[in-house]
Amino acid sequence: MPLYMDRHEVPDATAEQVAQAHARDLEISAKHGVQFLSYWFDADTGEAFCFAKAPSREDLERSHMESHGLMPHEIISVSENNVLQFLGKINDPIDHTEVESPFRIVLFTDLEGSTSLLQAVGESEFMVLLTEHDLIIRRALVASRGREVKHTGDGIMASFDDVEHALKCSVAIQDGFDTRTREGATPELRVRIGMAAGQPVQHNDDIFGSAVNLASRICDAADAGRILTSDVVRDLGTEKGFPFDEADERPLKGFADPTRVFELLRTGR
Repeated sequence: MPLYMDRHEVPDATAEQVAQAHARDLEISAKHGVQFLSYWFDADTGEAFCFAKAPSREDLERSHMESHGLMPHEIISVSENNVLQFLGKINDPIDHTEVESPFRIVLFTDLEGSTSLLQAVGESEFMVLLTEHDLIIRRALVASRGREVKHTGDGIMASFDDVEHALKCSVAIQDGFDTRTREGATPELRVRIGMAAGQPVQHNDDIFGSAVNLASRICDAADAGRILTSDVVRDLGTEKGFPFDEADERPLKGFADPTRVFELLRTGR
């Protein structure tokens, strides 16, 4: 049976009210062949997100309509693997005290000059270097509670529950490559990093599609050895005491207008 995530706009709702609506979903769901697996609620944005198995989108809508009348504003088809990679272990909250926010920070890394490097050293040596590259990044991810979403060939996409963990991870990654260079390893490996943040269903057909697209394009715009973030990540990071450079407007592929990005400063914190 297909898996879906939906988004409900519930301004001014409390976690307890959302939990009650979910309980009503569970009561009526079997009538429509729907199995509700979990839900998330972001009180800051007034949005709730359901994760469910259903014969169709229409069955999911009918179940919501009959149980409480709160119709979803967006419904997308998802894979369980993607949900796990972005959101982590899936638990159906017992009550409103266990409800979690689905807001995530998405991080991309990209190895500078990977094609030229492959041509220069050959495939066997390149794979050795890529393994070393992956190890530096994955060590930082484990230490910072990040989840690897996928390997992009010459980089990694990861998801974080917390902006502080994401920013610390990005610094640890760059520090790791700097240490490798100081120790005399050759050829030098340098990566660029881009970060954005958002909700799982946001006016597109892919889970975290908007945040993934923005983070990827910001990564493309970053210089090797640098860390660039979106304005949302910068605002949240500033609240945690992380230093950033002044805003810089960069043209990003797929975006009509230049986008404000911020460089995370690795010193001074």
